[in-house]
Amino acid sequence: MKILIVGLGYAGNRYRRAFSYLGERLKIGVEIAYVGRHQRTDALPYFDRVSSALSAFRPDIVVVSVNDQSHVAILKELGGYRGFIICEKPLATPTQPWREACRGLGEAKGFALDLVERYSEATRQLKREVACRGWSLVRASFHWGKDRLNDYRPTCGVVSEVIHALDLVEWICPSEGALRLEGVVGVRSDFSISGKDVLDTVLLTASLGEVPVAGYSSFVNVQRQRTVDLSFVDEPGRIFHARIIYDTPQWDHDHLRIWTRDDQGREVLVVEQRTSESIPGLETLQKLSQFCEDVLRRVAWQESPSQPFADLTTATALQQFLDDISQKVSTPSAARYVRSAARVLLPEDADLESLG
Repeated sequence: MKILIVGLGYAGNRYRRAFSYLGERLKIGVEIAYVGRHQRTDALPYFDRVSSALSAFRPDIVVVSVNDQSHVAILKELGGYRGFIICEKPLATPTQPWREACRGLGEAKGFALDLVERYSEATRQLKREVACRGWSLVRASFHWGKDRLNDYRPTCGVVSEVIHALDLVEWICPSEGALRLEGVVGVRSDFSISGKDVLDTVLLTASLGEVPVAGYSSFVNVQRQRTVDLSFVDEPGRIFHARIIYDTPQWDHDHLRIWTRDDQGREVLVVEQRTSESIPGLETLQKLSQFCEDVLRRVAWQESPSQPFADLTTATALQQFLDDISQKVSTPSAARYVRSAARVLLPEDADLESLG
C-alpha cells in the first residue's frame, strides 16, 4: 500500500504516524513518500512535485496536508488521479476557485475530508441515540475554540476551526435538513503570521432546516474549549438535552451526557459516556487513526467504512457555508497582539497539546 503525503509538516506527520501504526497492526505493507518544498527527512522517499510523485511512486492514497492556502493548488494537480484522496479541512480558503479544482477529481476512487470528531465515540453514541429514539432537534448551539496565537503555521483563520462544529450538528441530526447561514459577526486580528487582519473569531446564527443554531468559534480562545449542546423532543413531547465536550482535559478525551427532567423538575440522567483512550505512540491520534483505518481498509480490502466518509459533496457544501461566513461577516477594527519588533512563535517541537 503506497501512501503519498503532500506536506510533511505537523499535520502530515500525524498521518505518517497513524498510517505507520496501522500498517503494522493490520499487517498491511505500508510505504510512505512525501512531497514538499524542502526535504525534511532521509527516512522517506522525497519528491519536490506532485506530478513526479504520482508518476514515479504511483500512490494508492494521497493525503493533502499542506497549509490551508495551498489545498486548491494541490487538488488541481490531482486532477485525473484514480486513487483515494484524503484532504485536511477546510477544502479551501475563502475566495479561492475550489469548484474548478473539484471538477478534476471525478475519477478518484474515493475522497474524504478530515473531520475526525465524527470518529469520537461520544459523537457516534449520540447519533445512534437520536436515530433509535426518533428525536427531533429543537435547537443547537456550540462553543468551539482554541489558542493559535503565535502559532508558526499559516492559517486561513477561524473558518478552519468552526467547520468542525458545523459539521457535527449536521452529521448528528441529518434528517433536519441542510445548514443555512442567517447572520454573523466576528473579529479580525494579527494573531497569525498569515496577516494583520485574519478572521480569528465568529459568532453566528444559522438554520438547520427549520431549527435555529447559534455558535461561537475562535482561534484566540485562552484555552481549548469544544462543546456542542443539542436539545431534542420525542414523539410524546418530552424534552431531552445532550452535551458533548471534546478533547478535555486532554486530546481525545470526550464526554457525552444526555439528560431530561421529571415532572418535579428533577434531573434524570439518560446516558453518560467518557472516552479517554490512550494507546502509546498514538497520542492525540486516536480519532485520526480510526479515520485512517477506514480509508486503509477501504483501499486495501474494499471494505465499507465504519461510517460514511465526508465525501466531496459534503466537503463542497461545507466550503460554501464557510465562504458565506467570510463574505457576510461584520467586524470592528482589528485587534493587535503584536506590539513589539518581533513576533515570538511556538517552536515546531512544542508539545502536542499546544500544537493540536
